[in-house]
Amino acid sequence: MSISLPTAGASARATRSRLPVYVLCWLCLVADGYDLMTYGATIPALIGKAPFHLTPAQAGHIGSIALTGMLAGSLVAGMLTDRIGRRRIFVASVAVFSLGMLLTSVASTLDLFVAFRILTCFGVGGLLPTAVALASEFSNPTSRSRTLGFVLTGPPVGMVVASFLASRLVPDHGFRPIYALAGVMLLLVPVLWALLPESPSFLAARGRHDEAARLRSAYDLETPAAAPSTGSLSVLVSRHMVVPTLLIWGTTFCSLLTVFGITTWLPQVMAKSGYGLGSSIEFLLVYCLGAVIGTVVASQVAERVGPKPVVVVGYVTAAVALLLVATKPSTGLLVVLVMLAGFGGFGTQNILNDFIARFYPAAARASGLGWALGIGRIGGIVGPTFGAWVISGANPLTATAVAFAITALLGGVVMVLVPRTAPAASEARATAVLPPHTTTVEESLR
Repeated sequence: MSISLPTAGASARATRSRLPVYVLCWLCLVADGYDLMTYGATIPALIGKAPFHLTPAQAGHIGSIALTGMLAGSLVAGMLTDRIGRRRIFVASVAVFSLGMLLTSVASTLDLFVAFRILTCFGVGGLLPTAVALASEFSNPTSRSRTLGFVLTGPPVGMVVASFLASRLVPDHGFRPIYALAGVMLLLVPVLWALLPESPSFLAARGRHDEAARLRSAYDLETPAAAPSTGSLSVLVSRHMVVPTLLIWGTTFCSLLTVFGITTWLPQVMAKSGYGLGSSIEFLLVYCLGAVIGTVVASQVAERVGPKPVVVVGYVTAAVALLLVATKPSTGLLVVLVMLAGFGGFGTQNILNDFIARFYPAAARASGLGWALGIGRIGGIVGPTFGAWVISGANPLTATAVAFAITALLGGVVMVLVPRTAPAASEARATAVLPPHTTTVEESLR
């Protein structure tokens, strides 16, 4: 199934292709996914082995501690990206997580290893909302879901790469080479600074209207309707938006708890179920391949029916697949079910990001996604520790599958309650079609 990517658009006004923006966002999200996956992919080489000799409980605790860095990065990006610019946050995030990975590969003590993982996750936390906001702003509205679908294959593709390399390198060479390879992304930082454009919405919001107009003309971008002058966080928690915002945060909490719980512990669970080290890590590869396929397929469907129903169906699919995993099927069926869990769970998270980027107005888009992922990543922090507790029982595969099936299903239930469009946007459209001097129902009741 092909993905249509608009380049410069049909208008003769466009002088620059949009494709480099999408490709740069995608490449950096590949690195984002790679960096996140390395810990789960290398856990079998860290538990009970030199140099750190971790216990499962310690491994879960470290995974959760590291993800507090991602929470902080998401919140900082959410607060700063609409103040200092999306381009600066984007480039800084890539530099920080690439340096963090390189330092992690040479950490000589457990304290340094943990500190560098926190630094890495801090950089990762700031990238995704900024990349999605940029790609969304530079995309054609008629093909936005397909464009974001392409860009959002980046994290699971990076996780596939990390899982594949770990399954080949970790058994013989340990965990360090997997982290060291991520350092090559530092070479991309000057390229990003030179080629990545700033957000026209940010420029306009800062009063730099001429620069914004030149960028929109160069890339053939539509000029959005004037946005309220209130701060972006104020938009998220305004009277009409506060309930949908809280529901979105609840959905991302459940989603990221499930994703980070599974990706942290899947290799170790499979190892405890009798599979060899390389084969155990390959189950993580299967899960991430399912996420890549899920992102591509779901983005095509979301273009036709909208992202919300796709998200709900995806979570239900993941929950059913995990419940069937709990029955301990044959290896062949188990592989298919793990792929379906990645297809519906992790792939759906990417479409949820698309939904959030569409849901909020352009002036608050990056902040909306940053805050949603920031609050949601509290679930990501809980996931590894929750998983460590779950796998401590006598039947780790069954217990893990059932536990994360419940969290995936809960995410789907909460998502059902989220409106398809932002209430403020709906009211604005309703008001726009009224004749001049016509009062709205709300005004007549005042």
